[in-house]
Amino acid sequence: MKALALYPGAKEVTLVDRPEPSRTSPDEVRLQVLQVGICGTDREEVSGGRARPPEGRQNLVIGHEMFGRVVETGEAVTRVKPGDYAVFTVRRGCGRCMPCMMNRSDMCETGGYSERGIMGLDGYQTEFVVDKEVHLIPVPPDLKETGVLTEPLSIVEKAIQGAVQVQTARLPHSQASPDWLYGRRCLVAGLGPIGLLAALALRLRGAEVFGMDVVDRETARPRWLAEIGGTYVDGRLLRPDTVADALGPMELVFEAAGIASLAFNLLDALAINGVYVLTGVPEGSRSVQIPGEELMRRLVMNNQIMMGSVNAAPGHFRMAVQDLSVASLRWGKAVERLITHRLDPAGSAEIFHTHKDDEIKVVIRWDGA
Repeated sequence: MKALALYPGAKEVTLVDRPEPSRTSPDEVRLQVLQVGICGTDREEVSGGRARPPEGRQNLVIGHEMFGRVVETGEAVTRVKPGDYAVFTVRRGCGRCMPCMMNRSDMCETGGYSERGIMGLDGYQTEFVVDKEVHLIPVPPDLKETGVLTEPLSIVEKAIQGAVQVQTARLPHSQASPDWLYGRRCLVAGLGPIGLLAALALRLRGAEVFGMDVVDRETARPRWLAEIGGTYVDGRLLRPDTVADALGPMELVFEAAGIASLAFNLLDALAINGVYVLTGVPEGSRSVQIPGEELMRRLVMNNQIMMGSVNAAPGHFRMAVQDLSVASLRWGKAVERLITHRLDPAGSAEIFHTHKDDEIKVVIRWDGA
């Protein structure tokens, strides 16, 4: 079978031949891969980032945002049958810490985890994959065009859930509710796929959403934000430290840009009792000057929380599937329009080095459609 593989250090993705995987235990599922998304992590790997091949291999099959069709199940598999649609999760636990032993490898305490398509395990940019049912999330057939968004949306689900849980645990009873986001003012910083999916999830929960980026208002991402009722904020026209004055304080800030200077400057936008979630991962190691004493004083005196969030648990994948279904009912084809480019594997090498102005999400199609 064909696969897109990366030889670390080569900075090029190569279409290679690999043997088709077979089931080796009764709890495994074999999927035909239909679509795989490309994200910033993939581009980081190709540019010389953190890709690590499986032990004993010289290259790594990349790709972790997958969607596929079940073609074979072991006799112990109970949740899917051949013909069903599904996705596999990404991270595999260390097997030593309590979170990993509870199938919460997203909270691994040792750092000894592996990740399909990133660190130590081949990914999903290939024709067929096999994994255990415990790592599989069923997807309904009506999401066959958008199911590939499940993994990136799962990242959002975990981050938002964490913020809401913090708020409902500490706010007075009258405000402590799972529906805490309803009517809240939320700022999403960075309108890539993660940022736009965050806007989608927040709008589904009734939040007033402002999305900040540094692109023209008439380009693809601000236009899509407007389709779901969000308000675009051009960061070239409004400095981060003036957001609260211009738009009002934000009760939730969802950072999805991975730019440290922006992240810390946007603390000025956070409301009293607000929560700030960081999901972006800076690529470099540049130092950033911040007014440390002022920021510390503000966080303490205003009861503000700043938290990081990475990866996702199976439950967050299931939340993502549910939100994709609800979003499709509410906004119709708008969710499909998040996927702006669909490419064949053989013609995809260049996309790992470029980012088109009209791009939101790029998907590699392995089903030949």
